[in-house]
Amino acid sequence: MLHPQARFLLDLMVERQIPPTHTLAPADARAFYRERRAVTQPEPPPVAEIRELRAEGPAGPIPLRLYHPQPAAERRSPPPVLVYYHGGGWVIGDLDTHDTLCRQLALGSGCAVVAVDYRLAPEHRFPAAFDDSLAAARWVHAHASDLGVDRTRIAVGGDSAGGNLAAAVAIALRDAGDVPVRFQLLIYPATDQRRGWPSHTTNGQGYLLTTETMDYFHDHYLPDEAMDLDWRASPLLHPDLSQLPPAFVLTAGYDPLRDEALQYSHRLTQAGNRCTHVLFERQIHGFITMGKVIDEANAAVAIGASELKRALA
Repeated sequence: MLHPQARFLLDLMVERQIPPTHTLAPADARAFYRERRAVTQPEPPPVAEIRELRAEGPAGPIPLRLYHPQPAAERRSPPPVLVYYHGGGWVIGDLDTHDTLCRQLALGSGCAVVAVDYRLAPEHRFPAAFDDSLAAARWVHAHASDLGVDRTRIAVGGDSAGGNLAAAVAIALRDAGDVPVRFQLLIYPATDQRRGWPSHTTNGQGYLLTTETMDYFHDHYLPDEAMDLDWRASPLLHPDLSQLPPAFVLTAGYDPLRDEALQYSHRLTQAGNRCTHVLFERQIHGFITMGKVIDEANAAVAIGASELKRALA
């Protein structure tokens, strides 16, 4: 059964005639996503240090935001760091839409967090977001001393489209062998752009992320369906998922992406990796940022932060 708080939120959106994302132009969808966070997200908790940064990217500077949970004077040694990629279907979302979540993860784990503002579609189509995400992870590793973080304890993570990018970056860095990634935090990740898993049908209407909205995101990001088979877009389709960092995969029961994320967990385990999967059976896609109105979101953040802390200790 859908959680009553999630049901209340969905009903409220219908009552207030909130326009579905797929009915909006990308610029309007971005503005609306940014504005509506005040309704569902908790107040951003204070952290000791926040720095606005720029990483060198393949098409110019990539904006980053660094969060340190402890003041520099109190750090006995450089903390681990999570490179975090926001969700939003590769079309919407930015550093501000996921600011609260990044603060929560930093405080809950004791790790620094570097949030990545990768290029968005349709202005920048696949593989632009992946290319920026990979470049950002390498930049954090190369500049670890300046950032005050431990270059030997790096994790990648993200939610939805960001989980897709984190999974693909982990594969790319394994193959290149130049940046040692210690952990993957994958929150309802998109792993298969073919969109054919049963949950795409059973959860494709009525639970916030609809079939139409998924098609909207897909078509802006991947204009050629042949791109669906590229593992950088669909990490589930990579032929070799062995020797990847330990992963924590979180899913929601009423999410169209539920089955492909679960299948990715299975593939990681079958390939010999450590992977923990947790399902919030009563929740919808996107719930982890909605802690102001959905109590289980706060539990999900706490679990993810705890797994991150344990993996990078």
